[in-house]
Amino acid sequence: MLEKTPAPIGQMLQRLRSGMDKLVWEDETLQAPDSIVVTSDAFAPDTPIPARYTADGEGLSPPIGWHDLPPAASEVALIVEDADSPTPIPLLHLIAWGLPAGTASLPEGALPSKGHAGRFPTVGKNSFRKREYLPPDPPNGHGHHRYVFQVFAVDHPLDLRRDCDKDAILHALCGHVLARGRLVGLYERGAER
Repeated sequence: MLEKTPAPIGQMLQRLRSGMDKLVWEDETLQAPDSIVVTSDAFAPDTPIPARYTADGEGLSPPIGWHDLPPAASEVALIVEDADSPTPIPLLHLIAWGLPAGTASLPEGALPSKGHAGRFPTVGKNSFRKREYLPPDPPNGHGHHRYVFQVFAVDHPLDLRRDCDKDAILHALCGHVLARGRLVGLYERGAER
């Protein structure tokens, strides 16, 4: 969608970024020990996300793993946001919940995305109001974007409608987060395509 943004417009917007301080992670009702280790076989922390997992590639959801959940965890929720979107708040790329605490990872393509059915159905609405993983798609010339994969261990099963949005999951998580962790991946679309 944003691949057609002319590079000069992206460059003009470079200073306009939502910021890490506006991520779900910073919500005061979700504060908990940062003890979950979040990893990916596709990229290391603070390194580029391969194009395969972006709007410039196949748009598949990347493999994501986590460990060191507290023993009392009932399930895991995953929220992905773009901290550098040229919007007032971070662009929401994914809401997923209902991951059993005993599950330690999601393989490549497990989450539905445009053109890919995925294997994990419990996904809420992203910023474009679609129930799918929204692959990284920064404007041309805007610079690198930080995509933050946030994992929350909760103390009870989340009872959410399949069409839930960010507000609904924040409400459901409030007071129930036992631990959390995050992984930041980078993606920058070149000024020339």
